[in-house]
Amino acid sequence: MFPSNHQFSGQPRALAVVETTTTSIQVDLNEASLVSRDEVQNGGYSEAKSIMESSEKLQDDLRMLGMKIKQHEDSLKLLRNQKNKLDDTILDMQVTLGKYHSSSSPGVNKDESHLQSEHETTEQILRHEKSAAGILCQLKAHHGSQASHLSLTKDVLGVVATLGKVDDENLSRIFSEYLGVQTMLAVVCNTFEGVKALETFNQDGCIDKTSGLHGLAASIGRSLDGRFLVICLENLRPYAGDFVAEDRQRRLDLLKPRLPNGECPPGFLGFAVNMINVDSSNLSFVTASGEGLRETLFYNLFSHLQVYQTRAEMVRALPCISEGAVSLDGGMIRSNGVFSLGSREEVDVRFPKTSTMLEELESYSETEKQMIEMRWQKEKLEEDIKRELALLNTAKFNFERKKQDFVKFLAQNSTYATQHQFQAGRR
Repeated sequence: MFPSNHQFSGQPRALAVVETTTTSIQVDLNEASLVSRDEVQNGGYSEAKSIMESSEKLQDDLRMLGMKIKQHEDSLKLLRNQKNKLDDTILDMQVTLGKYHSSSSPGVNKDESHLQSEHETTEQILRHEKSAAGILCQLKAHHGSQASHLSLTKDVLGVVATLGKVDDENLSRIFSEYLGVQTMLAVVCNTFEGVKALETFNQDGCIDKTSGLHGLAASIGRSLDGRFLVICLENLRPYAGDFVAEDRQRRLDLLKPRLPNGECPPGFLGFAVNMINVDSSNLSFVTASGEGLRETLFYNLFSHLQVYQTRAEMVRALPCISEGAVSLDGGMIRSNGVFSLGSREEVDVRFPKTSTMLEELESYSETEKQMIEMRWQKEKLEEDIKRELALLNTAKFNFERKKQDFVKFLAQNSTYATQHQFQAGRR
């Protein structure tokens, strides 16, 4: 439509041009006044008047075109903001519909009866009978609710694998593999006092095997071998941002990734920290400083780990991955520049599946319908943006052309004024 070598300027430059042009117009009007006085004295009043009228007309045209440019730029900004909000809403819906995305990925068992249950997770932990997590689960199995009242364990919230649930088997597999079995079996305490109660030392600095978890293991005929992880919530640096509005799970309002062109990468499903579901019994838990499990425990475990549908889509999104990513077909990036290659590792301790998932199929169907509607709205907005951009480019082109006409007009009438001043001097 326009010459390919013509570069249109942005709004600040357009306004600067308007201001510069207005200054030139003021100078021209002063010159025109001089010409007018000279012409009156020399009988050329009508020609001077014509010059002033033409100058005013060009000035008005430039003002109107400048206003049009501003209007189109404002409209374009509004439309782009609306599109970005729709993009964010669609992405949130894709996270909600994670079951449907993962069910189409390779290696997924679609038989709901094989999905991980809370009981199966406990059984998996108990197989690690010489681990701290296995001993605590054994204690709970034998003593039930009384176990939580023991001085040794009253500050223990549980094991990482038991404190979160996911919506499907594939997420459970990939998240468990990402964390590794040692982290999945980590014991979670509320305070550092609780951490100290789990292990004590004698005067020689050696572990006292008759107290703490070691003494508890011996009392039930077990031995605690090797190292084990303990996570202290009050010592973690919590998430400091906002939360998703009106979300019962209090998901974190994380800034979604954007490619260099401003678009969200295809295949992005969400952040791992927000795909963990916290049981209602643990949603009310807060540390002494007021933080819950998601913004302490799971934020420190997953941080901004991104989740993609396929490995190929994850690789294409590398420019906007800064703190790792995983894909539902087994791809894994540990951190920026650190790739985890090879075959998938089957971790034998996994997160259980959310028990309410099957009961929410109707709401998923409604969410799918809403997402189809929003995608249609997005397509319409994209068309509106293209149309508004074309109108903006046309207005800028017309402004540049009118500015050139005005500069040419100033040059011509500057010569005219000089000639008549010279003639008046000769008289």
